[in-house]
Amino acid sequence: MTHPRALTIAGSDSGGGAGIQADLKAFERHAVFGTSAVTLITAQNTRGVDALHMLPVDLVLAQIDAVLSDIGTDAVKTGALGSADMIDAVRTRLDQLDPRIPIVVDPVMVSKHGAPLLPDDAVHAVRERLVPRATVLTPNLHEAAALTGRDIDTEEDMADAAKALIDLGAHAVVVKGGALRAGEAVDLLHDGRSIHRFSRPRALPFAAHGTGCVFSAAICARLALGEGLVEAVHTAKDYILRAIREAPGLGSGHTPVLHRA
Repeated sequence: MTHPRALTIAGSDSGGGAGIQADLKAFERHAVFGTSAVTLITAQNTRGVDALHMLPVDLVLAQIDAVLSDIGTDAVKTGALGSADMIDAVRTRLDQLDPRIPIVVDPVMVSKHGAPLLPDDAVHAVRERLVPRATVLTPNLHEAAALTGRDIDTEEDMADAAKALIDLGAHAVVVKGGALRAGEAVDLLHDGRSIHRFSRPRALPFAAHGTGCVFSAAICARLALGEGLVEAVHTAKDYILRAIREAPGLGSGHTPVLHRA
């Protein structure tokens, strides 16, 4: 049997809290061998991003091809892609995969605080090119709102947004509800047929860095292990809450989470 493998196609976070670095740590924690294709490089720490450099599209495709032609993969996660051209190029490689390989699309369009992370043409490319290719799409509330054009203020709004994203072509959608400050931390999974609700007590610190990346990477890892989608989301939800609770408090800004939790 081949050891379970997962490929992340995303940006680099020099502070180690998000992006490629966080994805690989999450894969390893779930006993999945992680590979990567770096799309962009950031100079980043717990306080914010100081610089960003997009890598050439052909170099990103070369990384993907090198991994897939030799090591292969059992699941793929996409994170920060940075531009419409990069999204289009990555989509071409996703279309060449065995259709049984699950693809977790973390759209990385809007930060958890509402700051835009993509230009308008790239947002359109996410909607038109990435969403329909997602085995499971994992937007935060701001990203779900941007993709659907809806205000999302309640769980009912989250469920409506998930259904709208299914209508846009996603096979399944997890709307991450952490930005709804009232009550417990609730995520909703629409699996294409019904809604599944995942509710847990809120974990401190609220401002932990990279939680969306880690949650999506954990889902990807569990799918690579062969788990069903509902079970994978359930396991990933418990994992990210433990990782937040045990955050090491590094840096003077938003602390990264602890992956060995």
